[in-house]
Amino acid sequence: MNLGLGGKVALVTGGARDVGREISLTLAREGAAVAVNYLHSKAEADALVAEIVRLGGRAAAYGADVADHGAVSRMVERIVSDLGRLDVVVNNAGLVAPKLFLETTPEEWRREVDVCLYGVFNVCHAAAPKLAAQKGGRIISIVGDSARVGQQRLGVSAGARGAVLSLTRTLAKEFGRLDITVNALASAGSRPRTPTRNGSRRIASASSPSTRSGGSGSPTTWRRSSPFSPPTSPAGSPGRRSA
Repeated sequence: MNLGLGGKVALVTGGARDVGREISLTLAREGAAVAVNYLHSKAEADALVAEIVRLGGRAAAYGADVADHGAVSRMVERIVSDLGRLDVVVNNAGLVAPKLFLETTPEEWRREVDVCLYGVFNVCHAAAPKLAAQKGGRIISIVGDSARVGQQRLGVSAGARGAVLSLTRTLAKEFGRLDITVNALASAGSRPRTPTRNGSRRIASASSPSTRSGGSGSPTTWRRSSPFSPPTSPAGSPGRRSA
């Protein structure tokens, strides 16, 4: 696979564990310098950075809560200062506490929505000006397939991720004039993983991308080109918390 990422810099939120880790490693193998975002998983992030460096790549770990706009803005500034630029953003961080909806509480709604939806808002808002200043870039948001079709016990996170799909379609239209493509990958069969101390689970998206939103804002198949590749045509054409 050649995604044309040599010399590019990619940020992966929730990039230290599970599928985020695999995304980070894949981007590094394709030649990108990788900014590995984490919240609690500092040891895993540092180990991943060391592994990428051993493989001959460039990487650095950045601790920040994606639900905190100020923390995200500071992280993006540090990435550009440390690694020189920012070209690809992968919104992978997510949080889900699997429960039937009537068993959930407003406090749980807020935390899941803060991470799964506002986290994407925050990262896109902070990163897009950097991409625009470089005359283009990629934003990719990873969601579970429950965002598209629904799933019992995942109502809150599915609702938040469904909003991410709507945001993706809108930003694809707004950012197209800036040569920034915006896509969402909906994974079939994603499963909650990694129990946390309070019983909730961090999630990582599974491996099979099923849909994307191209620059036109309408869903298209993703087979024609990878959403991770740098734009080769004008934008506007098709071009969880793992912590």
